Amino acid sequence: MNLSFSFIIPVYNRPNEIKELLDSLRLQTYDQSFEVVIVEDGSTISSEEVIGEYVDYLSISYYKKANSGPGDSRNYGMAKAKGNYFIVLDSDCILPPQYLKEAEKSLKDDFVHCYGGPDAAHESFSTVQKAINYAMTSFLTTGGIRGGKRAVDQFQPRSFNMGISKEAFENVGGYGNIHPGEDPDLTIRIWNKGYRTKLISEAFVYHKRRIDWNKFYIQVNKFGMVRPILNKWHPETKKVTYWFPTVFCLGFIIVLILVFLGFKVLWFMYCTYFLVLFIDALLKTRNIKVSFLALLATAIQFFGYGYGFLKSTLYINFSNKEPEEIFPKLFFRVK
Repeated sequence: MNLSFSFIIPVYNRPNEIKELLDSLRLQTYDQSFEVVIVEDGSTISSEEVIGEYVDYLSISYYKKANSGPGDSRNYGMAKAKGNYFIVLDSDCILPPQYLKEAEKSLKDDFVHCYGGPDAAHESFSTVQKAINYAMTSFLTTGGIRGGKRAVDQFQPRSFNMGISKEAFENVGGYGNIHPGEDPDLTIRIWNKGYRTKLISEAFVYHKRRIDWNKFYIQVNKFGMVRPILNKWHPETKKVTYWFPTVFCLGFIIVLILVFLGFKVLWFMYCTYFLVLFIDALLKTRNIKVSFLALLATAIQFFGYGYGFLKSTLYINFSNKEPEEIFPKLFFRVK
């Protein structure tokens, strides 16, 4: 199969981010032409002027549409794209120069209709960004395989760095209107159509995640809330491990009560876990401040996800309403 790549990038009020991403696309060492499709998703702060600076250097298609969420905007971009293999990116990503060359090499060696790549922390990132990146990618947290080199079961790509063939996109119908959660939902439907996915560890991106601690909590809380919805839609994908953050948090509360009553044995288990986490973060980041902040990021991640998962599980299983009625803020209305 002769690969013709189209980058699909939704953007919402982030002209500075899209500039950094386009700068990194200009520096690709890939020696073939590729297309860049940017979809302005109802922004009130336009990226049009910034994008205009790159039309002489990149093959850019730029579209404006009403706000309908990232999933629908990606569908819109892929429907407009000219290539036969789409690479979906978040606007807050920066690509290393070899990205596209590595992706093509891996696909030619072992073609799949859908792949995902990991995210990494760029040296220019703030300490908070690096700490959050650690929490979101480590095997010692709920980040799991997102930062790893091998997939457990089948790899589930995420749309901050995901490739999908035109054939697979058209066959599965693209993204749904849930957000977050549109990525695993799409991947599961890709599997159900008989397509294989894989991780291309060399095709990594620098994912900036420009969020503060409060926004990070809201994000991981939503991640926890959508998982029971996906379990309801795709019951064959249920895993007991999804309960781990909730059990971890409930256990922590129980341990605090036991410490107050004079029983401290279980407290040392939690202390040991966070000590191992700190050492691992220190070895990976080589920054003591980032390593301490990684403990905070992990705690926020566990409690945000765990609470969201428990709350959503109770509502989904003990209500006669559909998820869209229970959690309307987790769904975009496609216009």
